[in-house]
Parts: sequence; C-alpha cells; structure tokens
Amino acid sequence: MREWLIKASGKDEFFTEEGCFILEMWNSPEDGEVSIARARVSPGVTTVFHRLKGSVERYVIMEGTGLVEVGDLPPTEVGPGDVVIIPRSTPQRITNTGGKDLLFLCICTPRFVPEEYETMANLPQ
Repeated sequence: MREWLIKASGKDEFFTEEGCFILEMWNSPEDGEVSIARARVSPGVTTVFHRLKGSVERYVIMEGTGLVEVGDLPPTEVGPGDVVIIPRSTPQRITNTGGKDLLFLCICTPRFVPEEYETMANLPQ
C-alpha cells in the first residue's frame, strides 16, 4: 500500500434512505480492509433498522447524544467518546435523542460495500 492523504469535503455529504447523512471519508477498493464514514443524524430522527452482512462496524460517537439498538443488547444511551461494536449481520439502528446533530464515525472492516447493506424490512420474518 502507498501513502495517502485524503481531505474530506463537507460538500460530498449525501442523504441516505436509512435516514441520515453520510460523508464517505475513506472507502476504496485499493484498501479493502477498512472504510471510514461520518454519519450525521438530525435531532429526533431514528435510522432504519438495518444490518451489514459482510462487515464488522464500529460507531465512534463524536458529538451529540443517542440511543443505540444493536442485536440483543438493550437500547443504550451513547455520547461523545463512546464506541459501539456491531458484529457482521447484526441488526442495528440509532436515534438522536439530543437537540443538535448526532455525529459519529462508522468504521467498517472489511470496507463497506452497498451490496452488503440490508434493511430489516427486506429480510424474511
């Protein structure tokens, strides 16, 4: 692997059907081991219940407060500095419980690819 310096631009942020804004900070086939995105959830919003089939995901909470639901764990309050570990194929969602945007990093290993994303509404019951 070669050295890189990537400068993220807030202009590249996009809204997802999951209900949050995503800024892809690093996601390249040249580095399939990891991807890094910043998620932004508006106050009062709950993201769609979903899972990533092929990646372990970590939320690193940077700003704001939320209620995270992951697998069989009870809903848990999170805030700045908290890290949430989400194993492959584990259902997850997060609610912004505060009055300002909830910002967190999504770090996936291996890197996130859209084909691995499933909303829980699309899964057999």
